[in-house]
Amino acid sequence: MTDRRSTGLAFGNDSVWGIVVAAGASTRFGNGVAKQYQPLGDRRVLDHSLTLLREVCGDRVVLVVAPELVGVREPLAGTVVAGGATRTASVRAGLEAIGADASIVLVHDAARPLVPSAVIDRLLAAIAHGADAAVPGVALADTVKRVDENGVVVETPVRSSMVAVQTPQAFRSDVLRRVHAAGGEATDDAALVEAAGGRVVVVAGDVLGRKITTTDDLAWLRSQHNAIVKDEAVSDASTFPELRVGQGFDIHPFSDDPSRPLILGGVLVEGAKGLVGHSDADAVAHAVTDSLLGAAGLGDIGQHFPDTDPAWKGADSMRLLAATVDLLRADGWTIVNVDTTVVLEAPKLASVRAHMAASLSEVCGAPVSVKAKRAEGLGSLGRREGIACLASALITRPRL
Repeated sequence: MTDRRSTGLAFGNDSVWGIVVAAGASTRFGNGVAKQYQPLGDRRVLDHSLTLLREVCGDRVVLVVAPELVGVREPLAGTVVAGGATRTASVRAGLEAIGADASIVLVHDAARPLVPSAVIDRLLAAIAHGADAAVPGVALADTVKRVDENGVVVETPVRSSMVAVQTPQAFRSDVLRRVHAAGGEATDDAALVEAAGGRVVVVAGDVLGRKITTTDDLAWLRSQHNAIVKDEAVSDASTFPELRVGQGFDIHPFSDDPSRPLILGGVLVEGAKGLVGHSDADAVAHAVTDSLLGAAGLGDIGQHFPDTDPAWKGADSMRLLAATVDLLRADGWTIVNVDTTVVLEAPKLASVRAHMAASLSEVCGAPVSVKAKRAEGLGSLGRREGIACLASALITRPRL
């Protein structure tokens, strides 16, 4: 696979568990062998799906299979349980085997073997940012019509407001347990959360998340897998992705204005003195922005968002960061990760650090870690005159 470096656990110390649903009989597939056990490269379809979740969950992966297959050894699964008569029943069976320590649960269809791990990173970022459930979605290419039992068109929904939903799907463990305890059936677990009034967020899915329903689907995924394997087998270093590292730094003094809020990483720090700046003076967002611009060779924050331009006065620095991310993507770059260190004597960031990391990760579409260090009484930072932030970014793109 092109991307198997999932860094989902970087969003915090949450215990992430996975459920892979593989109990279906594949009646629509129609060649005598269930689709999840079909070969894909040198492994089965199921093995690819299990590997995806193992990279995030380790051995905290529950595989749900047909009852007659419970005794079959599955080394990639931490636990194997029998499924039920419906998909919902099978997920419920898997959920019963999840550890009590689980705070996030990923539910994946065995028949989606080539999902890039970056999709999981986006799902976990959405959960860390407050969603009860997060699902990957892709835009619809065709117009959709709703018809009655006689095939008569009842409605033509607005296509731009609709997405096709894929798996894995991520859930807060307590929310998923609660909606399953209430009973009910749905084609996916997010629908149960939605029906219970939970907040369900859609993140960007991927065309490689295509589900195997027919033999044509499997043929397409095999062609994609073969192309990926061929690319990975090429040993010429000129074909390796281009990698760039960038550094960012920003520093702001504390403001004497009592109404000035302190914003760091897009998060309001309650009860703290704000910083002086033309925008909202978010030193963390500024340092991350400069690290990305530097890595891509696109100048610096002052060139793109000068403090002489009244348009940026009081601006939300996360908007500036989002615009920078768009610049990189337009130039073909993908953000791998960003690491930040905030240097300050006060206030303490322990209560907001995880929120800062989640906020920055969501905007960057990649993991962003946040650390806090004291200046130990040295210099202006040690005298509590301001806050500084250092950031390092890693970005990549295919070589032309």
